[in-house]
Amino acid sequence: MKANKSDDRDAEAIAEAATRPTMRFVAVKSEKQSNIRALRRAHSRLVAERTALSNHLRALLLERGIFVPQGRRKLEDALTVFADEEDPQLSPRTRVLVEDLRAEWRGLDEWTAAFDADFVRMAREDEAARRLSTIPGIGVINATALTVAVGNARSFGRGRDLAAWLRLTPRQATTGASRDCSAYPNAAIGICGRI
Repeated sequence: MKANKSDDRDAEAIAEAATRPTMRFVAVKSEKQSNIRALRRAHSRLVAERTALSNHLRALLLERGIFVPQGRRKLEDALTVFADEEDPQLSPRTRVLVEDLRAEWRGLDEWTAAFDADFVRMAREDEAARRLSTIPGIGVINATALTVAVGNARSFGRGRDLAAWLRLTPRQATTGASRDCSAYPNAAIGICGRI
């Protein structure tokens, strides 16, 4: 960066980077990859909305003295009980509000389930996603996300480069100095003093 950011300086930096022999370029995403990324963003937004709505329902009930433990199923069970019986802690208007929010929550559940079904179908159709989903801990959602984000894995020279790109770092197992000076109170002047 030579000076303050501007369009002209950005264009110059891009032109200079393009002339460097070791520069790696980002591959353009295919239409299929772009579509999957759009679906993933929409799915993430729906999941966040569903979580916010469940937290809102819990808070609404807690304001009326009704504690519902964490967990989706526990909230669903509690809402079913309130729908089936008259609870003196809930006014008729609050009961209607809870039912409206519950209906919205069910709608979000159905919508996210439709997205999940799309991801399963996409993972079955894509060879790389199908292989990735066989790894323990990687489901179809993560497999489709990884195949879209990485694209052609051959653009990475080795697995370590891919791991670094994904910001996966190896566990630190050395006996060297710690950056946390509180772990070594007598080393404040020594190693920690140079940080």
